[in-house]
Amino acid sequence: VLVGRRGGIVFEKAYGDRQMLPEREAMTLDTVFDLASLTKPIATGTSLMTLVEEGKVRIEDPVVKYLPEFAVNGKEEVTVLQLLTHQAGLIPDTEIGEYQNGSEEAIRKALETKPEHPPGTKFVYSDVGPIILAELIRRVTGETIDVYAKRKIYEPLGMLETGYNPGPELRKRGVTTEQREGRWMKGEVHDPRAYLMKGVAGHAGLFSTGEDLAVYASMMLGGGEYQGVRILQPETVELMTTPVVTSEGLRSLSWDSRSSYSSNRGDLCSARAFGHGGFTGTVIWIDPELDLFYIFLSSRLHPDGKGTVNPLAGRIGTVAAAAICETPSERTP
Repeated sequence: VLVGRRGGIVFEKAYGDRQMLPEREAMTLDTVFDLASLTKPIATGTSLMTLVEEGKVRIEDPVVKYLPEFAVNGKEEVTVLQLLTHQAGLIPDTEIGEYQNGSEEAIRKALETKPEHPPGTKFVYSDVGPIILAELIRRVTGETIDVYAKRKIYEPLGMLETGYNPGPELRKRGVTTEQREGRWMKGEVHDPRAYLMKGVAGHAGLFSTGEDLAVYASMMLGGGEYQGVRILQPETVELMTTPVVTSEGLRSLSWDSRSSYSSNRGDLCSARAFGHGGFTGTVIWIDPELDLFYIFLSSRLHPDGKGTVNPLAGRIGTVAAAAICETPSERTP
């Protein structure tokens, strides 16, 4: 659990164990977590916004401008914005069999997928959209999402323990999730589709630590800047985090705001708060009005895949917001 304000950490503590089987291993502050769907905003969404800022991508553009193969099955008018807010009408996931032959075929199948709903009419949380957005980033930049995000975001910020496919040293500090092919997954992506894409995908695959995520959150609270390093302009952060009305509440560009997925949101968060959860038991919320962020990292799937953490994470966010002492007029604008 990590809570921060004013560009720094005000509370940080490790609880319990990061592994129970085959033997117990204590949780530590430097534990490396499989972030699961936090990949969507922190890798894919942020990378895309750098391209928006550079004028290489426009969020109102149809996706087919960048990915011509997308123009099938009635998707010609789907916009980048609709992909970012899960309003493209896409199915939640394509069949796992479509990933068996690697990333190239999986992406081709994703581009060919048929929408379930007319674009812009219904919010359906989908992993297909971020997979397509990662391919869009690759087409525009010539770099895969892991390489681009590391170069443009993590390395400049000093987030040296954040990235895809962590190396041996980071794996040693990884949390254990479930078993796959007779072995415990540790430092190996849990998401089965990202795994078949060699650990690199737009919807899952990112690993990080609490303190690295605190740097990212501080950058977002700083209007795109942290300790003299600027990743995004304030206007870009504002665009990325401004709520968009959907059929199931408010979302923003790659982020949750207040929707059916917001059980991990603190009750006292302001209307400007944005955040996200990950299937493995990871949560981050950032509140510019309160100058507050809270990070909850767990391995809820270890050992039997049955843990539940979102309500607890939301309560922690509420307690963190309630602990702020100054009046609203004293807060940093």
